[in-house]
Amino acid sequence: MIPLKSIHIGKLIKIRWKELTISMERTCNFFKLNENEIEKMFELENLNTDYLLKWCKLLQYDFFRLYSQHLILYSPEQRNIKSKNTSLPQFRKNIYTKEMIDFILDEINTGEKTPQQVMEDYKIPKTTLYKWIIKYSKK
Repeated sequence: MIPLKSIHIGKLIKIRWKELTISMERTCNFFKLNENEIEKMFELENLNTDYLLKWCKLLQYDFFRLYSQHLILYSPEQRNIKSKNTSLPQFRKNIYTKEMIDFILDEINTGEKTPQQVMEDYKIPKTTLYKWIIKYSKK
């Protein structure tokens, strides 16, 4: 399970890169960089978004989603803030992916957190959490 609280993007990219067994030569050609520069990216905790987008394309994995899920799980609740008119897209915070649900239920099943702690930490309504437990419990 990938920890979403602190994201070390370089390590995660390297894991995916190794899984796909993409050659260093192909990677260097894709980025138009040398091997040392690629290795340095694997060590970076944070990465320029242009490079991250390229990694997403090369490795066919949405690394940005890791940050989106982090925001959903760990950002403070934004009540009492009136939505200002903006031309930027508006996102709903309460959309949970199957991976996030699995992560949360795994925390409960392993005893890492109680259902009460999950509700408090992630601001998940009690009825939603218990519906997940019933729906996704392993039979």
